[in-house]
Amino acid sequence: MDFTISEEVNSAQQLAQQILADFTDVDKLKALEQQEERFDKALWRALGEAGLLGLDIPEEHGGTGLGFYSLTTLCEEAGRTVAPIPVVPVLVSAAGTLRRFGSGAQKEHWLGGIASGTTLVTAALEEYLNDDPGAPSCSAQKMDGGYSLSGTKICVCLAPSAARILVSAKAGDELIVALVDPRAAGVSLNAQVVTTGETRHELVMDKVQVPTADIVATGREAAAAMEWALLATRTALAAMAVGVCDKMMRITGSYTSEREQFGRAIATFQAVSHRVADCYIDVECLRLVTQQAASLIDQGRPAGEAVTMAKIWCGDVTHRVSQASQHCHGGTGVDRDYPLFRYCELARQIELTAGSSARLTGELGGEICAQHLAKAG
Repeated sequence: MDFTISEEVNSAQQLAQQILADFTDVDKLKALEQQEERFDKALWRALGEAGLLGLDIPEEHGGTGLGFYSLTTLCEEAGRTVAPIPVVPVLVSAAGTLRRFGSGAQKEHWLGGIASGTTLVTAALEEYLNDDPGAPSCSAQKMDGGYSLSGTKICVCLAPSAARILVSAKAGDELIVALVDPRAAGVSLNAQVVTTGETRHELVMDKVQVPTADIVATGREAAAAMEWALLATRTALAAMAVGVCDKMMRITGSYTSEREQFGRAIATFQAVSHRVADCYIDVECLRLVTQQAASLIDQGRPAGEAVTMAKIWCGDVTHRVSQASQHCHGGTGVDRDYPLFRYCELARQIELTAGSSARLTGELGGEICAQHLAKAG
């Protein structure tokens, strides 16, 4: 097999690095952190104009059609710069699902605007208490001309600014995926502050009318859509974690090379150098398992086990690298005038989103055990 990353994907990643670097200096990040909605619209527009928001959107709908794997490289660069942009919920969870499971009319209506950066469609996938894609917390009632949705989703990114929010709900024994207008009658948005300090929203729906034109999928197609959305979201989060952890490691390497004790740089102390070397090994292992999962998804091959392993590594590595970085920095790491704290907060947010390592390890172990029992039986 050829494991070489294509020239187009490399070029897209390099372009993303350049644009993100221009918009994410410390002063700009500090200014955005004073706003309730931490969303750099100018950066988002710049990425749209460069064609980077449409990496996983077909050319006929305004994208570049490079595929899901290329999109994970943008996620990685967004993590490396802690960029205040909704790459995962908008481009992966929402647009990626619409691209693969939406109707022709829905793709025509929404994907072009998403690719250009002029339209936001976000997703409400995170159930926290239960992120089983086949068992959402919301219910739906079929009615003339569409469905009526009721229930609550939490921690929805950019809900007030979104044109639509992708949600799943149970209509009896049938699953549906719908695009909910956050300004529709019966919708309430309640602000929630998450680990990173950014504001997200609780989406409360009380008999919200969703027309047939905004129903993305029903039945088995809906189950497949939500399964894809969860796998792709976990993989994109792992890719973002690669960027976050790689940057934390490099910040730490730079700091320990300059910080002196007993007349020498602390990076020359064996305990410190071993700690940073362990971070490097962790980051590269996370990179490899994430690339494996992204590649399988991109090819349309079964990716469930690979994605679970990538998210397990994601949770473990973000925790270990964040801890090692703070340890090697001493008290400097928690100073909010120093950049490390942003990466540590984002690492923690990613670690616990869409399944923690402990829970996913238990699920993977249960699946392996069931497979062995089935073979033995």
